[in-house]
Amino acid sequence: MSPRTQLRLVPPPANVEVATDLQYGSRQAQRSWQRLPIRDRLAIIRELRYRIAEHSEDLASSVRLPQRSSRAETLAAEVLPLADACRFLEREAATLLAPQRPGRRGRPFWLAGSQIELRREPLGLILILGPANYPLFLPGVQILQALLAGNAVVVKPGRYGLKPVSLLADLLRRSGLPEGLLTVLDESPRAAAATMAAGVDKVFLTGSATTGRAVLQQLAPDLTPAVMELSGCDPVFVRDDADLDLVARALRFGMTFNGSFTCIAPRRVFVSHRRLAELEEKLIGELSAVAPVPIDTATESEVCRSTEEALAWGARLSFGALPSAPAMRPLVLADTTPAMAVHRADVAAPLLALCAVDDDQQALRLAELCPYQLGAAVFGEPSGARALAERVGAGVVVVNDLVVPTADPRVPFGGRKKSGFGVTRGAEGLLEMTQVKTVILRHGRFRPHFDPAGPEEEGLLSAFVQIAHGRTLGRQLKAVLDAAKTLIQRPAPGRPTR
Repeated sequence: MSPRTQLRLVPPPANVEVATDLQYGSRQAQRSWQRLPIRDRLAIIRELRYRIAEHSEDLASSVRLPQRSSRAETLAAEVLPLADACRFLEREAATLLAPQRPGRRGRPFWLAGSQIELRREPLGLILILGPANYPLFLPGVQILQALLAGNAVVVKPGRYGLKPVSLLADLLRRSGLPEGLLTVLDESPRAAAATMAAGVDKVFLTGSATTGRAVLQQLAPDLTPAVMELSGCDPVFVRDDADLDLVARALRFGMTFNGSFTCIAPRRVFVSHRRLAELEEKLIGELSAVAPVPIDTATESEVCRSTEEALAWGARLSFGALPSAPAMRPLVLADTTPAMAVHRADVAAPLLALCAVDDDQQALRLAELCPYQLGAAVFGEPSGARALAERVGAGVVVVNDLVVPTADPRVPFGGRKKSGFGVTRGAEGLLEMTQVKTVILRHGRFRPHFDPAGPEEEGLLSAFVQIAHGRTLGRQLKAVLDAAKTLIQRPAPGRPTR
């Protein structure tokens, strides 16, 4: 029987009191869960991976997005990367979450006998606010990482996300996840607001910058920490030695994959004056046979407003036409400048702005004028492209490709500036689900700081600073002699000073 027929959803909270009751049960379950050995939690993740493989078609069918072209695209974009994320956790999580014990190297000599242990402990109750564009993969990885780190989870799916997230939750329960650890809300903002009002320990949001501001305002009074993966308006840097056939194919892919409803889809292209015409020609050839993608009326309005402004300010319509909902073909504007709204528009549509530049330095300077720094791409000969990538302001930069390499389960993902803060996925994303506790153990009985400090201690401390950090060997040796002299002249314990 398909697991879709056996969903056990927790009713969404209608108000803060109901949300509080749900969270009380989650916190009770979490206290037992965090004491479970990591190997037992990993066994559940391993079993889930097998079940994802067994029910891959059910998972793909549960994701029904208007812009998604086929079930095969969902398998490639969401199901397979989710299973890969499970395997990554199976291999790496135990080591990443294990207590770390720094050795004696670097320990100040005056702290001889102390040992440090850094412990990664769960936060408690985590709220995950999922997106509408990848409703299974993006919240799915966060759910798995949060649970494996020892937390309980409440997840509010994005639009179109209730079925796939609920199916994933059911597969987790079948894999052995204890009751009470994973609560699936409905898709309404009301459910998320009630949950935050009742109190959680950290929030992970994947959404727009506008939504991010609203969530942070609600979290501010209680200083609840959050990870924000927000809007993007990604630049593509095309160096003079780039393969323009590859660039054109990549841009066509980025403008059509998932209907261009991808936070790191290409939106701005910086290319030299010398190669602009050639890239335009190749790009038009790639886009000529592309079918329209669905858009809603709000997106249509934003695209039309940005495009009309750009044309009025001197941009040129290179390909396509103003959209008319419920669908649009790819639209390419040439001769754009960063002063135009299209260079800072957060739109989920196949809209691309071509900007001619003199060199890499100008491209970097103009790209920095956009308030969003989520992702970026650089095309060119590998060594030069990599050198440019190191200078780009973005959370993730892909060289000679677009979008797909970021699905590697080892890759942490997060933005800068108005694209958010914190990371998800990868090792760093797993550690975001924890809080650090430092335990310091002191051996022996040497505790000079317990005694009142007098004039002799001032001299000794001054000498110790020079011994440890003096500029020259001569200063260090002189400090050793000064310290020895002070110790010799220091009265023995219990002997009165003259």
